[in-house]
Formats: sequence, C-alpha cells, structure tokens
Amino acid sequence: MEKEKKGVLLKNISKIYIDPKTKKEFYAVNDITLDIKPGEFVTLLGPSGCGKTTTLRIIAGFESPDVGEIYLGGKAINAITPDKRDTAMMFQNYALFPHMNVFDNVSYGLKLRRFSKREIREKVFQILDMVELTGMENRMTNQLSGGQQQRVALARALVVEPGVLLFDEPLSNLDANLRVTMRTEIRRIQQNVGITAVYVTHDQSEAMSISDQIVVMNKGVIEQEGTPMEIYYHPESEFIASFIGEANYLKCDVISHKGDHSVVEIMGRRINTYDAKDNREGSQGMLMLRPESIELGDEGIFPCKVTVSCFMGAYQYYHVMVGDAMFKITDYNPRDKKIYRVGDDAWLKFNENDGRVL
Repeated sequence: MEKEKKGVLLKNISKIYIDPKTKKEFYAVNDITLDIKPGEFVTLLGPSGCGKTTTLRIIAGFESPDVGEIYLGGKAINAITPDKRDTAMMFQNYALFPHMNVFDNVSYGLKLRRFSKREIREKVFQILDMVELTGMENRMTNQLSGGQQQRVALARALVVEPGVLLFDEPLSNLDANLRVTMRTEIRRIQQNVGITAVYVTHDQSEAMSISDQIVVMNKGVIEQEGTPMEIYYHPESEFIASFIGEANYLKCDVISHKGDHSVVEIMGRRINTYDAKDNREGSQGMLMLRPESIELGDEGIFPCKVTVSCFMGAYQYYHVMVGDAMFKITDYNPRDKKIYRVGDDAWLKFNENDGRVL
C-alpha cells in the first residue's frame, strides 16, 4: 500500500467542559502544542482523566477545540467534519457490524467511497493478507476470536488508506497474552504500511513497546514527550518517573551544578549525577534510581537492611531500607550471585550516572 505520509500539528489546543456536579468549567485539555511527524507512531499516555482521549477525539473531529488550530498534512482541518478528514479510527470495542461478514465489514468504507467491485475485492484481499486473515472473508464476526475481531477492525481502518490512523485503547478488551501479541502486530503493520499513527493508552509497557514517541499527559497538559528511552531514563518530574516504570527516591542536597550534572550530598556521601531540573546550589532535590540499576553487595555506596527477598526466575526482587526510605531492587540473572535474605545487612551499589536528580 503506497500512500502519502501526513503529519499532525496541534497548536495551543484547549477544550473546556462543564462538570455536571459542580457546574463549573474545567480544562480537559489545556493549551497543548504537539507536532507529530509523518510516519511516526506516537502514543498519548497518562492516567484516566488526563486528556489523552479528548486529544485523540479532537484530531478525529469528534470533538471541537474551544481554542487552537489542528493541521493534517499542513492543512487546517478545524472546520472539516470527521467523515471528510483523512483519518481512520480503531475503537476500544472494535465497532464491527455483527450482521456483516468479514469481507463486508472491511469493504464498508470502500463502498461508501464508491470504489468499483474489482477495486474493492483487490484491496480487501490485499489487506486481509496483511493482517493474516486470508480465508476468513466469509465468516461472521461473532465466529471470530477477540484477536481476530481486532484484526478485522484494523483491516477496515487501513483499507481506506487514511493519512493518519487513530487508536483509542484498542487492546483493552483482550487478555494479557493476546495484548502483547496484538500490540506487536499493530506495530509491524504500521511500520510496513508507513502510516502515521496516534495511539491512546494508560498501559506504560504498551506505550514503551510500540512507540517512536511517547507524550505523557497529566491533568490536561503535556508533562513530557520523547522517545521511550528518553522518557524512561531521563524523566523530568517525579510524576513521570513513577508513572513510567518503578522508581526509588532519596532526598539530597545540591552542592554544585554544571551543565546537566549536579553534585549532590546524601547521608554524608557526595555523588556526581544527572540533574533533570537545573537545581540551584543549596537547594534540595530527590535522587531517582530505577530498581534494575541497583545491586546489593557486601560493600557499596549506602548501607541498607533487607526487608523482602523473592526469587522471580529472571531476577531476585528485594525491598531494602536505606535510612527511612524503602528501595525496590530487581537484581537480574541472580543464579551465580549472593542472595540476601530478610534481615540481612547489605550495601547498595549503582553507577552514579544511572541516577537523576528531580
């Protein structure tokens, strides 16, 4: 499938609703600007009520912004109705027609666009092959598994060759194993087709596994955007660090700051580490460490006491107390390592550059 790749630009978008209980106005989306490049897979990630679904519906045209401009492929689309926008959406419940077979479900959009029967047949069989549903064109949708229904919905969205494909938590109704399989398939097909995709989820691992860029939203604003590695290793706030994976924190005093590094003091020990906020000398911050960046040893940087020790196969999972702070540690490949038991005294070991001051 060859098609023009189109980007999406949101400029200073705001959407205001009225709370039905208090009758007061609130911002579902508050002055966000977002530039999605052609061919990118961008995920809007955040907790319930953060504004991610409202943002997606604004792109689709199901909601109109109270303030701001939307551009698709460089063209303003605020005044264009959803059916005239060069977008297609995959919904949470698939929205398949139960009285139609797979072929008719997938071909529905092509028939509305008045393609010839020959073109429809060619395009439908091409896309069914792509989503690995060849031979199932005559089945009714209620005869399909959840994963197969999801593939039908994906085929129906792709067959009309939209400039941008929108996903509204499409995997939330699948079981855990199938979610992993289908998110991989969605990413494979998106890369194969080269289409621009905007995906909404609250599942951090889902976002990490499929995205070129992640946009983390909270309370109607964009907290941070970047690649999965940038978001994970260089969070700009405690909210980001805690929402994307697990994080440990130790209070610290900033002794000096230069560039993107600071020297901080914790429990009488000075550490040179990354600084997310350009903290000023003399200020207080929090040193963030990911659980997998820490090991336990008989010597190290900070003393600790083990309160939880669980063998998890690929890793040994610990809880330890460092002063009055509880740390979570995932020590991978523990087979030939010393295993610390509950009540043991130990030391934390980590590369100082794995930390980040927030």
